[in-house]
Amino acid sequence: MFVPVAFAAFLAIASAAVPSKRAAPPGDLRISIDLKAVDIVDVVRMLSEVGGFQVVLDPGLSCHPTLKLTDVPWPIILDVSLRTCGLAYEEDNGIIRVATAARLMQEHNERRKLAEEQKLNRPLRTIVQRLSYARAEQVAPILRKFLSPRGEIVVDARTNTLIITDIE
Repeated sequence: MFVPVAFAAFLAIASAAVPSKRAAPPGDLRISIDLKAVDIVDVVRMLSEVGGFQVVLDPGLSCHPTLKLTDVPWPIILDVSLRTCGLAYEEDNGIIRVATAARLMQEHNERRKLAEEQKLNRPLRTIVQRLSYARAEQVAPILRKFLSPRGEIVVDARTNTLIITDIE
């Protein structure tokens, strides 16, 4: 693995200047960095070492921010560095995944859409309800508001009955 000399020197200085990870909770650990046009991948990897978290970086991430920060908690440095490059992260089971903000948003929307489709894909159930003290034609429009997109109500005016079909 190739590590730029300036970056390697910084890691040596930062690790000597930063108190032990056991001295403070990882989120409270404050660090100072001064980097010029460093690859964002190297910044995230350095912060994963300092913060003690596991990281997965999407391929093709390319950005070279300049950072000069003094006594700042590492999670804030991570967040600001990623936002500067148009990137974002998501945490899943203790693993941080870094990708473009647009890609993470697209994946989130796809997961939400899939969950909605799975919810609507349940089997249909039909209920026949005969009404005694109300007219089925008057009750049906009120009940339609509570149906799923797959649901429907059929009114049998002859017997004053509602036939309601919807997902379980």
